[in-house]
Amino acid sequence: MNRADQIPEPVAVFGPGLLGGSLALAVRRRMPGAEVRIWCRREEAAADVRERGIASMASTSVRDVASGAAFIILCTPVGVMPALARQIAACELVRDCAVTDVGSVKGSIVAALEPVFANTGAVFVGSHPMAGSEKTGIDAAREDLFEGAACIVTPPSAGEAAALARVRVFWSALGCRVLEMSATEHDRKVARISHLPHVMAAITTLASLRPDADALKCAAGGFRDTTRVAGGDPAMWAGILSENRSEVLAALRDAAGATRELLEIVEGLDEEKLRLFLAEAKNLRDRLGPGAAAAYGND
Repeated sequence: MNRADQIPEPVAVFGPGLLGGSLALAVRRRMPGAEVRIWCRREEAAADVRERGIASMASTSVRDVASGAAFIILCTPVGVMPALARQIAACELVRDCAVTDVGSVKGSIVAALEPVFANTGAVFVGSHPMAGSEKTGIDAAREDLFEGAACIVTPPSAGEAAALARVRVFWSALGCRVLEMSATEHDRKVARISHLPHVMAAITTLASLRPDADALKCAAGGFRDTTRVAGGDPAMWAGILSENRSEVLAALRDAAGATRELLEIVEGLDEEKLRLFLAEAKNLRDRLGPGAAAAYGND
């Protein structure tokens, strides 16, 4: 039996955007014939999902999508998840149903959602697949989005080993490398390798183009690659940065310190210190390796 055979179904995906759409495509690819349900906020979106044929059911009814599902994934913005979770918890859930999410902040989500499902027979396990794009919406969805990507899962505080195992199997079956850590550790690490890079891309874009937007005519690969993630959804990213505020602030302070260090080096015309500064950055960046997934840009 392979890992895909162990994914419990029906699988219910709440949110038909980039990640939700990619999840549905990935499950259908690896589990032909599996029942996949998608909840959409708008009927127009549900009709689009039905027309694409990527789900067994697409509906705006939380009850119709959640009731009887064995595995539920929340793929909405993090700010929407608590209220949506309360609606799901009020449905007729399968006992031992595993509920997870794709949010890029874990501390606040785990704290809010674990109690919601505590007395329902379902168990919430936080997840964060490190896969995405600066593009949004189901048009950008890909069945191979999660292949080779890291997925961080947070063990439930009540020690629900069976639910944790089901969540690990699910992401592994979609091709992810599963990492396990606390919500606190997740938020600290992801602030550094996801949230800070997004902010720095925005800062680079503004510092480059605010004084002279016409300079964009000269832009090539370096500018495009460095600022790519700044093209992400501003409303979504404002929510992410606010939810992980304390860790983002700590990362920004370190970024400000590195910027001050570089300013002093350049102002002092110290070429050797400049070389060492750039060499340290290169050596740390080289540890990422050539096999790192290049698709990650928005979560």
